[in-house]
Amino acid sequence: MLNYSYCSDKYQYTMGKSFFETGRKDTVAVFNLFYRKAPENNNWAVVSGTDEAIECALNLGKAAPDFFEKFLPGEAYAEFRNYLSTMKFTGDIYAMREGEIAFPNQPVITVVAPLIEAQVLETPLLCIMNHQMAVATKASRVCRATDRPVSEFGSRRAHGPWAAVYGAKAAIIAGCASSSNILTGVLNGVPSTGTMAHSFVTSYGSSVEGEHKAFVDYIETHRGENLILLIDTYDTLKCGVLNAIRSFRECGIDDGYAPGYGIRLDSGDLAYLSVKVRKILDEHGMKHCKIFATNSLDEYLISDLERQGARIDSYGVGDAIATSKAAPCFGNVYKLVQIDGEPVLKRSEDTIKLINPGFQVTYRIMRHDPDQGDIYKADVTCLRGDTLTRSIEAGEAFTIFDENDRFKHKTFEAGSYAWRTLQEPVVRGGVRCCPEHSLQEKKAFYNDTLMHFSPSERRLINPHYYKVDISEDLYKLKIGILDSLNKEIAEFRID
Repeated sequence: MLNYSYCSDKYQYTMGKSFFETGRKDTVAVFNLFYRKAPENNNWAVVSGTDEAIECALNLGKAAPDFFEKFLPGEAYAEFRNYLSTMKFTGDIYAMREGEIAFPNQPVITVVAPLIEAQVLETPLLCIMNHQMAVATKASRVCRATDRPVSEFGSRRAHGPWAAVYGAKAAIIAGCASSSNILTGVLNGVPSTGTMAHSFVTSYGSSVEGEHKAFVDYIETHRGENLILLIDTYDTLKCGVLNAIRSFRECGIDDGYAPGYGIRLDSGDLAYLSVKVRKILDEHGMKHCKIFATNSLDEYLISDLERQGARIDSYGVGDAIATSKAAPCFGNVYKLVQIDGEPVLKRSEDTIKLINPGFQVTYRIMRHDPDQGDIYKADVTCLRGDTLTRSIEAGEAFTIFDENDRFKHKTFEAGSYAWRTLQEPVVRGGVRCCPEHSLQEKKAFYNDTLMHFSPSERRLINPHYYKVDISEDLYKLKIGILDSLNKEIAEFRID
């Protein structure tokens, strides 16, 4: 198997050579992986990929020396190549759990390690996290468009096998009931789902009787399983649904069939057809026969189908989720925020690209509502150990301010709130130190987290924006570095 720790850009290693030869390779660096803006006007994004990120870091140093010679050839690189062949990750990693809900500029992953080790992880970590968070965030949107189950089946449209497998995993974490991808199922110990394609029906010849024979054979060869028949190969209403009813009856499948049964619609006016098919099924005593719908669906089409009164029991969504079709490029970045104990930042004339410096931690503040339970009220990112950090952890009163409008503020009185940190240690000294969670546990964590946000923050269109701030100490540090840098730039001259 490919060691994707080395799915990297060459400049990570050209910089690495300079760090190595100037004696800076072991200088302790802190890098934050975070995003600046969620896609499709989302209020937030769903975290997925943390486990693969950990695996990526811990797989450094597992390539043979001749591997490095293929892209760092020549005698000038010989000593550096030898070093890389044994360079393992020895640092610490803090990360959000898979299934966590993350807001812009919050560290999703923080790497604290010798500079060269942290630097070479930039590209593979971004590759992993950008893909999975794009898919997870889109899956969350699609699943929030309906109360009915959504199945992911976009492997054929995914950008390669790796993307299909881990994209399906991300989709399940963020709300999908199942995936058609068998490798995702095997790797995560969950069942994959699937029924038939049009080719199964047409393999019996292009005829109404061929469709009937296909249905009967499918039922007989899958008796004891959930049975879903695809009814739009020739004509949904004039023969498809009728052949399905006929076949179910001949094989003794009815509302008493415990594993469940149904039909699938894959084309045409799904709202109209689902109403008509439901009526026909009910008239023939098949009231428990489910209607499964597919056909290039996304959250907008699903919302519209439900607005029209479609009689659909579950949905299958392919490329919209598997490729995050409307916004395929997620915006995670990986930035140096501290070097050798000194906070640093990248200055930019583009305000959105201005980053938060220093070693950070995010607190999620919650209040208890007698009717709704614990409700998340605000997130605040602090410098680790700063004034606000100490106040929160001591349960004291504190006030947070909007970074862009300091007149906007919110106060939490002592005893009125609870809190949890979003970034937890996952690697200590190059060794994994966090528990491993099953796919179903990650999905349950996401579902539980989602329910702590208000309905207005969960809606798809014009969501209410949740309060996300930074501590006063972090704000002052950031402004202080900028002021110093701006002054130096203004006075800078060359002869």
